[in-house]
Amino acid sequence: MPQRLPEPDLVVVHEEVREALDAGVGVVALESTILAHGLPHPDNIEIGGRIEEAVRAGGSVPATIAVLDGVVHIGLGAAEVERVCTDPDMAELSVRDVGVAAALRFSGATTVASTSALAHLAGIRVFATGGLGGVHRGASETFDVSADLGVIASTPVLVVCAGVKSILDVAGTLETLETLSVPVLGYRTDAFPGFYLSDSGQPVPWRVESAAEAARVVVLRDRLRAGAGGVVLANPLPEDRQVERGLHDRLVSEGLALLAREGVHGKDVTPRLLEYFHDNSGGESLRANVELVLSNARLAGEVAAEVASQSAGMAGVAGVSGMPGVSGVSGIGGVAGDAGIAGLGGVAGVPGVADA
Repeated sequence: MPQRLPEPDLVVVHEEVREALDAGVGVVALESTILAHGLPHPDNIEIGGRIEEAVRAGGSVPATIAVLDGVVHIGLGAAEVERVCTDPDMAELSVRDVGVAAALRFSGATTVASTSALAHLAGIRVFATGGLGGVHRGASETFDVSADLGVIASTPVLVVCAGVKSILDVAGTLETLETLSVPVLGYRTDAFPGFYLSDSGQPVPWRVESAAEAARVVVLRDRLRAGAGGVVLANPLPEDRQVERGLHDRLVSEGLALLAREGVHGKDVTPRLLEYFHDNSGGESLRANVELVLSNARLAGEVAAEVASQSAGMAGVAGVSGMPGVSGVSGIGGVAGDAGIAGLGGVAGVPGVADA
């Protein structure tokens, strides 16, 4: 557990999660936006349970994160999961929104950015999600870049994902991650996945063949002080389980035209496009979404268990207890705060969280 966790009226860590962290057992953070806004009710409740079970099958403890009545919850009970899945007033909270929601006693589901930051606050090293946000098409004019990238660059959490959605500028997203010194690993693949597609058409810089290899990257980066930010582990759907490419390309084209007609932009783009996919793919997009999230959760459980095991082993051999320097050097203000990097200035700083 971290040394400076805020008082319990601000952050509550579920008992199972707290015990796992204290015991050095693998823990995987899970976002709650997929439950509140990404999946239809009542499927979201059932799928939420399956995601947590996938983490357990990988050998770790799940910790779904949400803000309820202004209190950050690291790990949810059944009643809390049901509330996240059914409350129509559940907001979507990125990092910039968490402090406001806490102050105003609002409730909200966490995004990739806020889940990563709050996971680090609680001492959780691995996070599973569906797909990352990224650089939007036309970002050179609109400066529309997801906060996910800046937060990952300044937060030492490994994020298991199925790449980014192909409506984004995938090449621009990878270039931005490179600029921000975020390693991108392909899990048993040389191709960066495009969420519904196994191959976005862009390569990954590095490939790992096992959860143990991915965990070793995390542990040795800590030991070498070779970067204070996070790591992206891209885990594609099997090719025979991706959305058929012709259907996918048609829906992307139609969806982008719909967004232009409706004037949708910013954080509303992804949920609107997902809604369009769900309504017009004959169930294929929902099927693929669920499968990739479950696959990512299982892999994240395996990686988190390996990170815990390898960290304990190195502590015993080298006397490195608690991986010193991970939390203390998590701000990379000179890089992530550069306003000239794809409009990311002011996104990547997470005051009070990244340095917790």
